[in-house]
Amino acid sequence: MQPRAERFRLAKFFAYTSFVILIISTFILSTVISQRATKVLMNTHENDALLIAKNLNHQVFHYFVLPVLRKHGAISLREEEQSDLMDTIVTTTVHSFNVEKVNIYDIHKEQIAYSTDRDLIGLTGMGGMGYRLALEGKHSSRLTSREPAIFGTWFMDFAKEKKLRTFIPFKAEPPFSYIGILGVFELTQDLTREYESIVKFRYLIFGVSLAIMFLIFLALLLVVRKAEDTLRKRAQEQKLLEDQLNQAERLAVLGEMVAGISHEIKNPLGIIRSTAELLAGKSGHDQTQRKLSNVIIEESGRLNSIVTDFLDFARPQTPNLQDCHLEEIIARNLSFLRPELEKRRIVINNGNLDGRSFTVRADPELLYRAFLNIFINAIQSMKHGGSINVRVEEQEENYRVEIQDTGMGINEENREKIFNPFFTTKEKGSGLGLSIVKKIIEGHKGAVWIESEEEVGTRVFLELLRKQ
Repeated sequence: MQPRAERFRLAKFFAYTSFVILIISTFILSTVISQRATKVLMNTHENDALLIAKNLNHQVFHYFVLPVLRKHGAISLREEEQSDLMDTIVTTTVHSFNVEKVNIYDIHKEQIAYSTDRDLIGLTGMGGMGYRLALEGKHSSRLTSREPAIFGTWFMDFAKEKKLRTFIPFKAEPPFSYIGILGVFELTQDLTREYESIVKFRYLIFGVSLAIMFLIFLALLLVVRKAEDTLRKRAQEQKLLEDQLNQAERLAVLGEMVAGISHEIKNPLGIIRSTAELLAGKSGHDQTQRKLSNVIIEESGRLNSIVTDFLDFARPQTPNLQDCHLEEIIARNLSFLRPELEKRRIVINNGNLDGRSFTVRADPELLYRAFLNIFINAIQSMKHGGSINVRVEEQEENYRVEIQDTGMGINEENREKIFNPFFTTKEKGSGLGLSIVKKIIEGHKGAVWIESEEEVGTRVFLELLRKQ
């Protein structure tokens, strides 16, 4: 009996020890995972804030600073007219984004010159380290709580509010870049709901893991009889944690997307700036000035096109539904593109539309942009002339629009990726054209697909609901 008793006590000791070790391991693991999720959440929203701030910088500089200086000679946000103009620009820019509050600091007086929260206007000393870093041209973010956590942010965080404050320098844009920093933007995003989800997720992991560990403890007390069940539960737990880590990695892709767009914008900006400097230094050479001016115009247009495509893809596309006519929208596109069509010797065949009316309940501007992207792709695929055929067929509930070109076509591998955001086979382009088309058409409860053959041409089909 003594050896059995010794073995039993040893098994109990091993069970208790294992139970304690497993609790500690689970605690550490759940904390590491939650901190990783918190970091990904902060990085994602900080990238969003930087993108919004870049757009806000552009809008405020071009549509507030420059017009106000031209009209009044000085900026004074205490004047109702200027304050209302700033309100309009800021609220329009951050509309539909997760931005709770926007502050703009006057770097000369070190105070808040403008805020969407009127009570903060005129206050000083609110920026802290983030404000000072912005004065040096650096952006920074920090997570703040309305109430301090009982145990910090290590495990039990009971703070009722979590705000992400992002400080970004407000810079003058070309050709006034030499002015430098004009002020500091502070964007506040409310992450309370997202952070509560992470905290709940943390407790869920710990609670589930603790329950599993308790079952393992009982299994160890019963010696080997529950061994198989224990292994199975641990395998399930591991799979759950792997799935959560994979989800966190997918969230990080959002940051990579923003970085890719930023990289695409920097190149034309560099060209614009260097070309402008050369142009300024060659005031005596008219022919050189004309050439450099053409370069500036071309690169500025490319930059504007990329930014427009990105914003069209990112912003919510809610159709403003009204009665409109497909033949009129297509005619507007062809009229706008006629000089390019004639230049490239491209013939349009749209006899199917003559004298007929195709009424749909849709947003004419969104449909115009969708058709424009399709026609531009067709034109760019025909370098040595060709033809574009446009047909509209009436079906029981839909109109089917077919746009066929005689261009170079698309190979089978690329056809599978053609609607993916940022996928392009062109040297210059954002790769968002067909993604925007798909988003617009699907927003109208329609469908779009492509059939193509290399060296033969491409057919784009769109189905739109008829007006009932």
